[in-house]
Amino acid sequence: MDRMIFVNLPVRDVDATRRFYTGVGFEVNETFSDEHCVCVVVSPTIYVMALDHSRFADFVSTPIADARQATQVINCLSMETREETDAFVAAALANGGARHTYPTHLEDAEGPQGEQMYGAAVTDPDGHVWELLYMTEPAEA
Repeated sequence: MDRMIFVNLPVRDVDATRRFYTGVGFEVNETFSDEHCVCVVVSPTIYVMALDHSRFADFVSTPIADARQATQVINCLSMETREETDAFVAAALANGGARHTYPTHLEDAEGPQGEQMYGAAVTDPDGHVWELLYMTEPAEA
């Protein structure tokens, strides 16, 4: 059985969230979406459940963090090419997202197995961080 992951995110505006995630190319599962949440299909095994604060509060007993003020988590998505990475960033910026800046400058880097890595990061309208990472195959010795 392939495991699935459901990333549950608190959002202020479900409609703005829907526009952002469909704008970067993801589909919405309408069966599990309503006026309080939108179910975003990232892949057959990854879903984002974007819940307005009133609905998100049904699942937690602690205060809801504001991702614009504190980083809760960095969600990292693999990309197939540098161009796909750049296109995702452009779509995110055009649909209410913003660039996420790292404390140090992220440039092309070599990974632990010798693969070349290329990355960028954006935030959705609520400040949730989405890192985008393209890795080449390791160079043969």
